[in-house]
Amino acid sequence: MAEITLTNLRKTFGAVVAVKDFSLHIADHEFVVLVGPSGCGKSTTLRMIAGLEDITGGTISIGDRVVNGLQPKDRDIAMVFQNYALYQHMSVYDNLAFGLRNRRVAEAKIDAAVRSAARILSIEPLLERRPRQLSGGQQQRVALGRCIVRNPKVFLFDEPLSNLDAQLRAQMRLEIKELRLRVPTTSVFVTHDQVEAMTLGDRIVVMKDGLMQQVGSPLELYRRPLNRFVASFIGSPAMNFIDMAVTAAADSFALSANGIAIELPQRRFAGLGAHAGRTVTMGVRPQHMRLGPANGGEHVGFGGNLMVTEQLGDEQVLAVRIGEADIRVAGVDPELALATGTRIDVAVPLENLHLFDTTSGAAIR
Repeated sequence: MAEITLTNLRKTFGAVVAVKDFSLHIADHEFVVLVGPSGCGKSTTLRMIAGLEDITGGTISIGDRVVNGLQPKDRDIAMVFQNYALYQHMSVYDNLAFGLRNRRVAEAKIDAAVRSAARILSIEPLLERRPRQLSGGQQQRVALGRCIVRNPKVFLFDEPLSNLDAQLRAQMRLEIKELRLRVPTTSVFVTHDQVEAMTLGDRIVVMKDGLMQQVGSPLELYRRPLNRFVASFIGSPAMNFIDMAVTAAADSFALSANGIAIELPQRRFAGLGAHAGRTVTMGVRPQHMRLGPANGGEHVGFGGNLMVTEQLGDEQVLAVRIGEADIRVAGVDPELALATGTRIDVAVPLENLHLFDTTSGAAIR
């Protein structure tokens, strides 16, 4: 078994706390993605799992043993770095074989492992080349192959796609997903790219300022974010936010801001009762906004003026000024021609509204 259990993991650099009380259980063969902005502690957490960073407190278990005091070579892990870390003076074959030779594995077994990994990654024609003769994507495959030949308990990925262009990143995401089917190994993947996190992870851990903000499947994080930070970080284009004052009526709540006024039924938004007389933040994903007036009691409507359009080929994204707020509307017909300043009505289903405490950022259920 290659379960990973992190319990109250903590890392400080002097007075700076990089990771705070991080606890997580990763199941055997599970692919978990740590995602967050620069400086959130995700790479530090990965390096502590690898043994490349000493921990300040807590425990790390891989399988049934605590590995706190073990050297990286004794943890049975393999790591793919952002810069590939290939030996430039060696052939691809020798790069793949290097780790096994250090362990004094028999040459026949090394050759079988290297050629099997090369076959899985479709790099067999590259075995005699040097890394400088390879493209970025080919070098990344070699770095993955070096992990596969080790047959470790755990794969660790430290932003391995960040040096690739957008098209190659998309291709490598598919290849990593296919690799998981062929080599089902427990994996921890670090990235700042929420698209990578959403497309690769069985579960995603969103981090900020060294703290875990939320753990869940991609759809859980997208549909039910626990706070405003997770809501803003997951999803593209980013969620729209509007601060609105709450007033309680007989069977509804009135939400208002400059130039905006909507009513929400109390039976659907009971959590707003504790916020009457205060300000809350309403969040709406651009994908959930549709052109046209509200239709019946299951939608709320907004009206504003078109500011700019973003033509993406398969859709348009509209930037609309509603009151003093600028919101984006995604999924618009790319053939629809609209002039700047055009009056725009948009509607949102009640089930797609998100409400957050303006002070704490916590979701209001």
